[in-house]
Amino acid sequence: MEPIKRILQDRIAERIEPNKVVLIFGARRVGKTVLMRQLIDDFAGKTMFLNGEDYDTLALLEERSIANYKHLLDGIDLLAIDEAQNIPEIGSKLKLIVDEIKGVRVIASGSSSFDLLNKSGEPLVGRSTHFYLTPFSQKEIAITENALETRQNLESRLIYGSYPEVVVSDNFERKTDYLRDIVGAYLLKDILSIDGIKNSGKMKELLRLIAFQLGCEVSYDELGKQLGMSKNTVEKYLDLLSKVFVIYRLGAYSRNLRKEVTKAGKWYFYDNGIRNAIIGNFNPLSIRQDVGVLWENYLISERIKANNNNRLGKEFYFWRTYDKQEIDLIEEGSGSLNAFEIKWGNKNPEAPGAFKDAYPNAIYEVINRENYLKYLF
Repeated sequence: MEPIKRILQDRIAERIEPNKVVLIFGARRVGKTVLMRQLIDDFAGKTMFLNGEDYDTLALLEERSIANYKHLLDGIDLLAIDEAQNIPEIGSKLKLIVDEIKGVRVIASGSSSFDLLNKSGEPLVGRSTHFYLTPFSQKEIAITENALETRQNLESRLIYGSYPEVVVSDNFERKTDYLRDIVGAYLLKDILSIDGIKNSGKMKELLRLIAFQLGCEVSYDELGKQLGMSKNTVEKYLDLLSKVFVIYRLGAYSRNLRKEVTKAGKWYFYDNGIRNAIIGNFNPLSIRQDVGVLWENYLISERIKANNNNRLGKEFYFWRTYDKQEIDLIEEGSGSLNAFEIKWGNKNPEAPGAFKDAYPNAIYEVINRENYLKYLF
């Protein structure tokens, strides 16, 4: 099967410019290496591909000198470095390369944004562009299936998610094994390699608690009590989990109306399959109690993928008042405010009165199984 073309591929290719660095971030196994190889294959000039997990690569780049890099990159038009976060002082090294070697272009990928950003961010100010690669979006998958197959595959997306190897596999047992392997072997590897994070058991237990509270407002104090750790440690761990693209936070939307909730937060997973692997539940939808939150997680994540892939710059929130009027998803950007209520069934509720009064110009829509595809592209 031909690799599914990523929406970001052409956007990234446009930004591969002389003496500039393109940084591609994303969770492990979302397809960064495949994307980089496709970019290299399509590039007209001479290329070099290095892997930051390879000792030879570390040796080649170890000596941070203009003479070394000029010798290494003689005649090279495009340098691509996969897993760049493993290379010591990568930011300073990339800065030296693009500042001193005329015409060279650089692409670097990393599976942990905080790691690679910390190491590359400051030296590369003004010299780099960032892209974030997620698991497949439905728009990317759509080119491989017709409308009927998309409908038939919806249950699989809600249960097994959209990691590339999961999407291309037809075997449910293999999908399950693959997701368990990711959670067991890859998911926390970046975080646990950082100094100061020693307790992988607590990190996994925190993820399980978040998985069971999917789409609910989360109390850091309560999580801390359940895990026997401080509120600050809980916040630190959640921040790290968001920076390796496992989970993300929706804050509460408010323009400071007194009755609006402002400080709460809800946590969601970038991928349904990862969430279900963490709680060990791959049961069919017909016997599950959490179909509503799986549907909510899927749709919000797809909206975030579309925003990311099209570089729209929107901000995402939920909305609630203290008297329990609420809306699942608020999107703000380009001068517009959109509100979405997400329903697995065919209910079609009106916008809450308090929201209509406070935001009369907002666009309010209900997303359900009949109309959801038009909200994914």
